Amino acid sequence: MTKARQRGGTAALRTARWAATGVLAGTGLLGLLLFSLGREHGWQALGGGLVVTGASAVLGGALGFLFGVPRVRGGGTGEPQGSYAPNTNLEQVSDWLTKVLLGVGLTQLGSLGERLHQLGAALSPALGGGEGAAPFAAALVLYFLVFGFLAGWLVTRLALPQVLTDADQALDLFLAGQDRDRKGDKVGADDLRVRAMQQLGLLGGSAEQPAALAGQLPPAASPSAGPDGVVAEVRSTARRSALTSDQVRDLYADGSEGRRIQALALMQGDPSLAHLPSVLDAIERPRSGFEQYHALLAARGLLSRLPGPEAQRLRDAVAGQLMLPDGIPYGSDRSWLAEKILSRLGPAAFVPAQSGGAQAVPSPDPAGVPGPLPDPAAAPGPVPVPGPAAAPDPGSTGAP
Repeated sequence: MTKARQRGGTAALRTARWAATGVLAGTGLLGLLLFSLGREHGWQALGGGLVVTGASAVLGGALGFLFGVPRVRGGGTGEPQGSYAPNTNLEQVSDWLTKVLLGVGLTQLGSLGERLHQLGAALSPALGGGEGAAPFAAALVLYFLVFGFLAGWLVTRLALPQVLTDADQALDLFLAGQDRDRKGDKVGADDLRVRAMQQLGLLGGSAEQPAALAGQLPPAASPSAGPDGVVAEVRSTARRSALTSDQVRDLYADGSEGRRIQALALMQGDPSLAHLPSVLDAIERPRSGFEQYHALLAARGLLSRLPGPEAQRLRDAVAGQLMLPDGIPYGSDRSWLAEKILSRLGPAAFVPAQSGGAQAVPSPDPAGVPGPLPDPAAAPGPVPVPGPAAAPDPGSTGAP
């Protein structure tokens, strides 16, 4: 109930902000429209006023951006050697320009009225000239300059820190994934890459984790790790565990989702513990999107160990889930893993069947032994009709 109220309050606040922005911008534009209706050349005044309005808003927005660029908090001395540090050039330029603009503005504060009068006189021809054009032009510039400054500052202050933080965290995850890849941990590397792309909004997440899942998993070393952190810890300890493949299979067959995900995490960390029927079951009949995601990660670690028939079974299972309407959603982390698995296994060849459908011809396995050919009785094709007999060669010595 409290979360629902918080979401409702956030939505109402966002609506109020947009409404206030629209009222402020609409007031200035309404004033320009009414002013243009009283001019002799109304369309010219309206067009010139819109250009002046846009230029003032853009200039004010640029100034607001310079004043609103966030500062990077200084890290402690405990940062690891060679760790990534964000570039602060933009912050330094913003600081310098802010001080320069403030200094120049304060020195010219006494002549501000005269400068505005000169600006209005220079812009009055764009608004059709005549009486009242100069002060209106100066007021229009001042109004939208302040409006653009406030809008640029607020957008920069509220949105830019989150964007920069997400980009920094995604880069850290990508670098960690590259490090895992160099160490031979392909599954962990792909998991980190997926999380980095989710951080940037390039991939959607799996289905919401079941509420009871946290209580079914073993406790994590970090209290804030969550189910993803628990799975990563189990994966990292798989090669050091004394479990056998039969015990991991029995752990998956226990039935509870927590045990199933623990078994999948052990299969991810040590492919020798993997049991392909269990992985296929979690891909085709998952309890949740979270479980299916980790089943695909376990399948990713098995790609180099599967013989031809088992690779075909995995290909069929993954491709079938991509094709089902309620299977793997497009643009999600699971679809990225599924497409990567299929690209490593190689596409299945399809030829048109005589009945009008599509018939799959299994590609040969890695050992070079072709798969079974289609049964001719299942889809009979047309009987070839022999052509006319060829005329005998006059120079032939054979019997006719």
